[in-house]
Amino acid sequence: MKTNKLKPRLAIDVMGGDRGPSVVVPGALKAARENGLSLILVGRDIDIREELEKHQTEGIDIEVVHADDVADMKDKPSYILRRKKNTSIQVACNLVKQNKADGVVSAGHTGVTLACGMFSIGRIKGIDRPGLATIIPREKQPLILIDVGANIDSKPRHLVQFAIMADIFAKNVLNVESPSVGLLNIGEEQGKGNVQVNEAYQLLKNTSLNFIGNIEGRDLFTNKVNIAVCDGFVGNIALKLCEGLAKSFSDVLKKEIKKGILTRLGGFLARPAFKRLIRRFDYEEYGGAPLLGLKGCVIVCHGSSTEKSIAQAIKMGAAFAKRNIVEKIKEQLEKHPEITRFYRLKNILSTTTITPKETTEEEKEIKKHGANKEEK
Repeated sequence: MKTNKLKPRLAIDVMGGDRGPSVVVPGALKAARENGLSLILVGRDIDIREELEKHQTEGIDIEVVHADDVADMKDKPSYILRRKKNTSIQVACNLVKQNKADGVVSAGHTGVTLACGMFSIGRIKGIDRPGLATIIPREKQPLILIDVGANIDSKPRHLVQFAIMADIFAKNVLNVESPSVGLLNIGEEQGKGNVQVNEAYQLLKNTSLNFIGNIEGRDLFTNKVNIAVCDGFVGNIALKLCEGLAKSFSDVLKKEIKKGILTRLGGFLARPAFKRLIRRFDYEEYGGAPLLGLKGCVIVCHGSSTEKSIAQAIKMGAAFAKRNIVEKIKEQLEKHPEITRFYRLKNILSTTTITPKETTEEEKEIKKHGANKEEK
């Protein structure tokens, strides 16, 4: 079965997420109606069909693919890959590998989704490690933060690969004409930070990217850059800090408004402004985080995703497929071969002279006795 880029066909991990089919199925149907998509709903057949009966599905191209198992949050990725080979996420990724789907959307176990994407779909040639990119809403244009947890330890060239992939995604999915790229660091001055970011800085300077240099954590919400690059350790902490701060601010504001009659009245009058503010910074507007660097589209959603965020994540996956993001990443890597491991290995092999190993006296004796034994 060949896929149609004009009408993307996405495999949806229905069993993933905190609420499973009750949220994923209606979210997927909403996305299909609004964006003209084809759906492959992957999971336990009986659960999926039971949920489908509750909704209007006329005119929507839907296929149900059965998967016996579900990846539990307590399961390690290695266990899933070796022992539970028929989980909904693994079946969904295999559909992409077999060219029966253009992408995967899952709100399930993030680690398992990353592992299945890596080992089932595979990496683009030249990409050492895929990067998980999250989209953070801001006052004007959103921010792409990459990597946010796929790679805890990254080498300088990995950070450059993240930047190149995020640049392509920003241009083709978020419609940013010339995305500015910043390297997340402890200071703006060149030379700040550890060896990793300093080497990455030099590499980024020599690319065709719109690289503006180092940025600090406080710059993430100032519209200074469109893309912030870091390793997964730093990125995950930054992301969780943003999420926690937003929730804490919201909780404190609600409590303060309820403290007196005047503040309650003020809160009531300001309600329209609060609603506009919430919409502007609503993470559900983007739905999921793309895993960039694979041979197919994989969108990772939050476990507590709502119907709206699932629909938006599927919409993002459709745009990813329609605009051939994978092919565009390949094209950019051809322009920057120096940041791929294949280029490095080629140079190492071409400059290394392999000399015959000298035979020690002990080895000579062993060979001599071995030969005598054969003669007898």
